[in-house]
Amino acid sequence: MKKFILFLSVVAITNSIFAQKKTTTSATIKFDASTSIDNLPKAENKTAIAAINTTTGSIAFEATVKNFSFSNPSMQNHFNGSGWLDSDNHPTFIYKGNITDLTAVDFTKDGVYPVKTEGVLTVKGVEQKLSTPATITVKGNSVVAAADFSIKLADFGITGAPIDGGKVAKEPKISVTAELK
Repeated sequence: MKKFILFLSVVAITNSIFAQKKTTTSATIKFDASTSIDNLPKAENKTAIAAINTTTGSIAFEATVKNFSFSNPSMQNHFNGSGWLDSDNHPTFIYKGNITDLTAVDFTKDGVYPVKTEGVLTVKGVEQKLSTPATITVKGNSVVAAADFSIKLADFGITGAPIDGGKVAKEPKISVTAELK
């Protein structure tokens, strides 16, 4: 009987440790650099990976640049080209950060929790600090993390005539949504 109780205790502890990290390989990242002159610079990537540690509050996203899909193939070629994101040499966007006040989220109770995250966003090999509001929604064993923010393309060394001419926003809007289990 003692061995059985010990076995159950080990199983419970193991399950608790593994339940701390929730992941997905199908997070969605939307990129919107449209302007009043051009509505085409919009893309979506539905294959981003994401993880959240419910104990430490660490949160991370990674997206393959070539997986962003534009409605205009020409726009997609420019986006991935050496003059813009140079996806052959810089194949991913990466964000690594933390929820600043983890006590604001009860991962054991269903609810919607507004939080702030702080971390580092890496685009085209350039790291920039990023602080943004986010929402954590807990429903059963699922956690949905969502954030909307803007970045300055120039901060990541992304410049060019379409930006200067107003065809591409200097500060595109980024939306990230991930359902993690």
